[in-house]
Amino acid sequence: MCIKISSGTGVNQVDFAIFLKSVIVELIFKDYFKSLYLVKLKTNNMNNCGFAVYKRIFLTLIFIAMVAKGYSQEVPEYDKIATSVGNAELHFVGHGSLWFKVNGFVIYIDPVRSSGNYDFFPKADLILVTHEHGDHLDAKLIEDLKKPGTLLFCNQASTSRVTWGMAMNAGDRQEINNIIIEAVPAYNIVHESTPGHPFHPKGSGVGYILTIGGKRIYVAGDTENTPEMKALSNIDVAFLPMNLPYTMTPEMVADAARAFKPKILYPYHTGETDTNELLKLLKDSGIEVRIRNLK
Repeated sequence: MCIKISSGTGVNQVDFAIFLKSVIVELIFKDYFKSLYLVKLKTNNMNNCGFAVYKRIFLTLIFIAMVAKGYSQEVPEYDKIATSVGNAELHFVGHGSLWFKVNGFVIYIDPVRSSGNYDFFPKADLILVTHEHGDHLDAKLIEDLKKPGTLLFCNQASTSRVTWGMAMNAGDRQEINNIIIEAVPAYNIVHESTPGHPFHPKGSGVGYILTIGGKRIYVAGDTENTPEMKALSNIDVAFLPMNLPYTMTPEMVADAARAFKPKILYPYHTGETDTNELLKLLKDSGIEVRIRNLK
């Protein structure tokens, strides 16, 4: 943007250049609110009437920059899935954290601040927690997302940290706002922290299948390619974890996906795993693999 200062404005061009340079430096190296105060102070101390116009311009531009920067950082990537009750928005916060919205109803899955910034996100109508590990359960954030009427379903171990949560075990079913929630097993078969101690023992954590307007969305939680997973059917969208040593290799994810054949597959909780490996493994499988920022 170029601002022309004509000789008739009465503005000293040298003073204006010094003023502009100082504001830019402040914007780059200090926070916006200090910069805003600086602009007010400096413009108020300059007596030329021409600065009244430029003061308003710069205050407006700085305000827009503040708001635009904040929102550009906080709005995550999301996809839309068509259902019989309208589009379901699938928002990708990061790692194992997701949130969905359909007709204004907001569902959070494993909300954790370490996965992303939640400051601009809506309050929750429903929260689902797969298990109690710190990258899946954040009790403080859950309280921040809570509003009157918010429901929380979680595995049994998580209820010790969020006491108002209602436990779901594999095989349990709930229906909220015409959304069906099914808990399914999530556990390790191969990967162990120490011999005989899997990272996620059978019977502890869960995954969830949400049926929204006829579409079945499976969020697996921390698990491997278990027999129960491979026996699933009619899954439209699947989120499968893919990182070592805690969950699955790309080969395990591909094995499970070829067994239960979701229409759309999102690898998530991926860490530093090369997601291109999964694309190669599922080439020509008929499964649409979507890669999103879910490290």
